[in-house]
Amino acid sequence: MTTEDTRPHYEFSEKYDSEHARRYFEKHNSGFWRRLSNWREIDMARKALVIAGRPRSVLDLPCGTGRFWPLLAEEHERRIYAADNSRDMIDVGMDLRPPVVTARIEKAFQCSAFDSGLPDNFVDCVFSIRLLHHIQKSEDRVLMLKEFARISADTVIVSLWVDGNYRAWRLRRKHERRARQGISEAPRDRILLSQSLVESEFAAAGLDIVGHTDFIKYWDKWRAYVLRVRKA
Repeated sequence: MTTEDTRPHYEFSEKYDSEHARRYFEKHNSGFWRRLSNWREIDMARKALVIAGRPRSVLDLPCGTGRFWPLLAEEHERRIYAADNSRDMIDVGMDLRPPVVTARIEKAFQCSAFDSGLPDNFVDCVFSIRLLHHIQKSEDRVLMLKEFARISADTVIVSLWVDGNYRAWRLRRKHERRARQGISEAPRDRILLSQSLVESEFAAAGLDIVGHTDFIKYWDKWRAYVLRVRKA
């Protein structure tokens, strides 16, 4: 495992104080299109959990403010653990989600996805939504995926942006047009990855692809991969 001094650092992970966490909690229900997107993303995640074999124990990392806890709690016998780099995100989720949902959280951990400190084979499935597309360096993504593979006894679910769809094509055209016009862009904290690259990174981390589910096939960038930990 990495140490505190050598662990990769990303600025986006430092912004989630209590006030930002509360805004994050509210934003997915703020308006028709956000609610529709949230509904579709939850359905994508639900299908991924089915592909993963309906795991009996799940670590939600990063859990944020618990947006996916009601989904994870749909399986009555499932043990649910939550973890996030921000203690404020966890606390806001535990305060504002319905008690019937928060009661299902066995334990919540503040930890890094690069170095969780959790035991080997801690859960059947590591469930990581909306994190990998923030990680810009390939070696950092592989490091994170290796940590997921270490603490999972069976499967890993990750979501990210991939190419091979209309919105990815449109985004790349936009960046190419700006580059031709000499328009400088602010550093991106969300990145689009080629399917071939990210799938090679899964393999490098000791994870084999079981299947995937798309937000909207051929249209949208979001994809959830279901991966199985390769046995030694």
